[in-house]
Amino acid sequence: MTAPIRPGAEPLSRDGSSALARIGILLMHGFTGSPVSMRPLAELLSRRGFAIEMPRLPGHGTTPRDLLPFRYSDFRAEAKAALERLRSRTAAQVAVGLSMGGTLVLDLGATEPLAGVVTINAQILDRGGAVVKLGPWIEKVMPMAPASAAGLKKNDIKKGGDEDAYDMVAAAAGNSLVRAIPEVRARLRQLTAPLLVIYSRDDHSVPPDNSKQLPGLVGTAREQVTVLELLSSYHVATLDNDLPLLDERIASFAESAAKSS
Repeated sequence: MTAPIRPGAEPLSRDGSSALARIGILLMHGFTGSPVSMRPLAELLSRRGFAIEMPRLPGHGTTPRDLLPFRYSDFRAEAKAALERLRSRTAAQVAVGLSMGGTLVLDLGATEPLAGVVTINAQILDRGGAVVKLGPWIEKVMPMAPASAAGLKKNDIKKGGDEDAYDMVAAAAGNSLVRAIPEVRARLRQLTAPLLVIYSRDDHSVPPDNSKQLPGLVGTAREQVTVLELLSSYHVATLDNDLPLLDERIASFAESAAKSS
């Protein structure tokens, strides 16, 4: 039996309004996080008239031990199911993801028809360090480990705030993400949709090189790739100083991408 969903971690599904109702935006949160991190952006985009689908990934937004049975494949399956729900009521879909959510939307973009893809501080390069190399062994002897030991910095928000992410992580779930990243990276040439790559210059969780190298890994034509560097936010940019800029640039990108899809 899973624990109750934490306040603010509930999923959000909302129809659009006005002319923008035909465009659906999928918003994916990161590993150990929850819809808490994406909710302000989702609300802003909803007010503009976009249809919104913001799922809560399995094992997230409750208690860390709820992550134990889940793997990257489960997170991907939920992302695809959310996309299908959005597809059932909109004509064009744009996927937006933060951190591992960015990994997920890139994965979807490589295998599913999307009008556009937006990544925010996405993880796509392999993580180094002894903890990663020892991951399979740690998984056997320590099912739950401090999130900080896996290089996950909680509340990496320049202006301060609380994303309500887990302090502990299920080692097997984390290892499944480590194993999935090179597989996702190998599929990126299949991603040809317009791409907006957003990254924070000062990110203490996911090195900016992940985003800087991304344009050269995808199949999207260079003229359809836009890169935006954030100067006033840390990793959880969706809860930071650049939220208004994210709203503006993602809304503009979504409208443009939907017109050309």
